[in-house]
Amino acid sequence: MTARRVLAPMTLVLGFALVLLGGLTPASATPAHQASPHRVPNAPSGPDELGASLDRLLKKQLDEYDIPGAAVSVVSRDKQLMARGYGVPDADRKKQRVDPERTGFFMGSVTKVLTAIAVLQLVEDGKVDLRADVNKYLKTFQIKDKYPGKPVTPHHLLTHTAGFDFSIVGTASEDPEDAGDLGESLEDNQPERVREPGEAAAYDNYGVALAGYVVEQVTGKPFEEYVQQQIFDPLGMSRTTLDQPHPKQVEEALARGHRPSDGGQETAKGQYGAWTPTGAAAVSTATDMGRLMRALLSEGRLADKRVLGEKAAKVLEKRQYGNDKRLPGMAYMLEERRHDEHRYLVKDGDIPGFHTNMALFPDKNLGVYVSYNGDGDTGKAALAADEVAELAADHVYGGKAEGTSKSTLQEDIGQYEGSYRANRTSHSDFTRASALTGSIEVSAGDDGVLTTNGPLSADPDVTEQKWRQIERGLFQEVDGDTRIAFEDGRLTVSTDTTVAFTKVAWYESPKLHMQLLIGGLALISLTMICWPIIALVRRSRDPRPGPRAARLLAWANSLLLGGVATCFALLVADSNVMNQTVFLGDSPLLTAVPTLLAASGVATAAMLCCAVLAYHRRWWGWVSRLHYSLTGFAAVIVLMLAGNYALWG
Repeated sequence: MTARRVLAPMTLVLGFALVLLGGLTPASATPAHQASPHRVPNAPSGPDELGASLDRLLKKQLDEYDIPGAAVSVVSRDKQLMARGYGVPDADRKKQRVDPERTGFFMGSVTKVLTAIAVLQLVEDGKVDLRADVNKYLKTFQIKDKYPGKPVTPHHLLTHTAGFDFSIVGTASEDPEDAGDLGESLEDNQPERVREPGEAAAYDNYGVALAGYVVEQVTGKPFEEYVQQQIFDPLGMSRTTLDQPHPKQVEEALARGHRPSDGGQETAKGQYGAWTPTGAAAVSTATDMGRLMRALLSEGRLADKRVLGEKAAKVLEKRQYGNDKRLPGMAYMLEERRHDEHRYLVKDGDIPGFHTNMALFPDKNLGVYVSYNGDGDTGKAALAADEVAELAADHVYGGKAEGTSKSTLQEDIGQYEGSYRANRTSHSDFTRASALTGSIEVSAGDDGVLTTNGPLSADPDVTEQKWRQIERGLFQEVDGDTRIAFEDGRLTVSTDTTVAFTKVAWYESPKLHMQLLIGGLALISLTMICWPIIALVRRSRDPRPGPRAARLLAWANSLLLGGVATCFALLVADSNVMNQTVFLGDSPLLTAVPTLLAASGVATAAMLCCAVLAYHRRWWGWVSRLHYSLTGFAAVIVLMLAGNYALWG
């Protein structure tokens, strides 16, 4: 149920909302976060050194990022090398400590790996064909045939390449009793297909949930029951479950999810829901996940129990798709990462109040799993999970090579300049507004260096990065190892294999749209503040009802749009709260925004009529008539942009 890389940038939308709230300017940018320091060995080190480094890092993260607790496990094929708990499972019960063997954490999208294993088990049994039309396995509804001859297949579902629109609003629940049925939810919430299958990888919860439903349809068992019998029981994962409500022994030791609030911790909600194959309700412990990693490192086997055959296990971990062949790509629900020339696999999970990461190093016989029970300050727990995987890579492979030197290529890098929008931007709900600040702006310098502004880094504090070209269309970060690639108007980054950024025309530029919004809202806010004063001054001079009604209409419309900005500002003010709101879809603000926009649409139409009458009947002076007309025009622009970003509902 991951959404963090799409939704976190929406907090920056406050910048234009503040214009209506008093002409305020956004606060200065937060200084770039300095990653938690850890000793980077020059050569590969053993598990003891890794354990000591993890111990230092986890303790520092909990303190620095304001996270209540965490658990970590490190394994080889043959045994558990380390399992430790840190902090508390519940911030209100300080005496309790996290136990890596008993304390359950919601694991979020790491569950998707279980979904891939379940599907591959059915492939081994000859019951599912990875390249067949998924409709072949669906009995209760069918996926719409938008691209004849190009059906969605299980292969597409397991690589995020099915082409469904990104839509997750309202897919979770606060209470497990309200989770709903997987099949019914998928039928009722089928998104549009916005690109051909196999065209690009774009993070897709619906597609993975659909893969889990294929398991249900083929086996005749609920997905949760099948996974329990075919994965958890054979591997001895006795404290892991997908059931809603949870079994008693799991519920009694379940950690509480948190988010920082007013100097303390508030309970995060929204971990349940119908889409269990994507991570809803899924709970595990650090040691149970260690057993899963041992099986994956052993080609599907743990002791005398096997959950995948050797061939299927290799298929699971093999590269299946990449947005750019020069960069890491997708295995089946596992994402490739590179440490110099070395390849390893990760899967992270993010759900309100919980963040996890599983990293597998098959060539080094090592697996690392970490989970946190807090969002952290400004959502830093997701970054913390990435830091653990990177630390492990540093230890098993040794320190990375230094960053790039001056490029010797003679290519004109100006061709890559422009605005690039994420392909997992929603076409249908208000999260589309994330494109306003979640897109990438690329500019070229005379020194041969590209500069990008936007969320390419895992660190939410880092928005500007510089890159040097190392091959045609391939760039490496200055003083870093992250790479970006350009091909056919598409930008891809090495640190996220589940998204690509598509170059947009100048008139679709989020930067231009933001400038228009700020300008339009500034003029409207001026009207909201100044027109009541002007009306009082002119009331005695011009007693005619027409001009007074027109001014009142303009002022009322400015209040409506001010209400829109205020509601939206409240929605995005806290990224942790916003992610919960997105999953639950239960905030009254989600209804207030389109309602106010609809009312403003009526008022704006009336304003345009009054503007024509003002010129025809010579209401006010020419400056006032011009101001009135421009205010109406500004309202039109704001409403059109609101529609473009799906804020009308």
